[in-house]
Amino acid sequence: MGHESGHGSGRRSGRTVLITGAAGGVGAELVARFLRNGDTVLATDLSPEALTTLRADLAEIAAAPGARLLTLAGSIAAEDDVARLSEAVAEVGGLDILINCAGFFPFDTFEDTDADTWRRVIDINLTGYYLVTHALLPHMRGRGWGRIINFGSASMFPGVPGQVHYVTAKSGLVGFTRSLAREVGTDGITVNLLTPGLTLTGPVKASFDPALIESQRNGRALKRDQHATDLVGPVFFLASPDAEFVTGQTLNVDGGMFMN
Repeated sequence: MGHESGHGSGRRSGRTVLITGAAGGVGAELVARFLRNGDTVLATDLSPEALTTLRADLAEIAAAPGARLLTLAGSIAAEDDVARLSEAVAEVGGLDILINCAGFFPFDTFEDTDADTWRRVIDINLTGYYLVTHALLPHMRGRGWGRIINFGSASMFPGVPGQVHYVTAKSGLVGFTRSLAREVGTDGITVNLLTPGLTLTGPVKASFDPALIESQRNGRALKRDQHATDLVGPVFFLASPDAEFVTGQTLNVDGGMFMN
């Protein structure tokens, strides 16, 4: 595909995209969207079985002209697994778009949160983003264009009892995103943070109190549940040439629960 005219050299299709947490409800929707766009998607997730299911579910979409789906299982919090990701990106010839979507959101009162649990939540939701980005950034530099999109959480605005560890980690991504944007701007790479509201994925339905889900729905300006598909458009915009002058920003997508 040809490059866009104007200041940026980013393409609208035919790009290489890496998505972490790719087999989850939101991640799978993102994988499908970029495949439909004719992009190469490297999808990574902790579960090999979930990735096998993802490949089966998206086989028809992945067979479309220009589309290509590659999968690799591993933990974003494990340096050896992240090194394998870097090798996979090198094999496909570099990276245009990195979407850090993986997350882990247990509920524990602060008093019941031991140091091991704290470290695990921070490792997956913050340190893992550093590890992946640090390992893959060399594959993005020198191309004149690139996108890094981090998934935070709108829970950082009000704070959430029982999730001090999770909200702390997700809040840390604000500083990570802003400071990294300053460092990579000279390469034409933008870095932005998406903060979703409570999204009705499978794990959320299984682990969240229905009363909490209802209160979220009622607290929004748009009085409905939030679904994974609600996040696809905002991410796809931030990944596009249209967003070439948007960097270091937090885009809150929660149906108008919090207006910042």
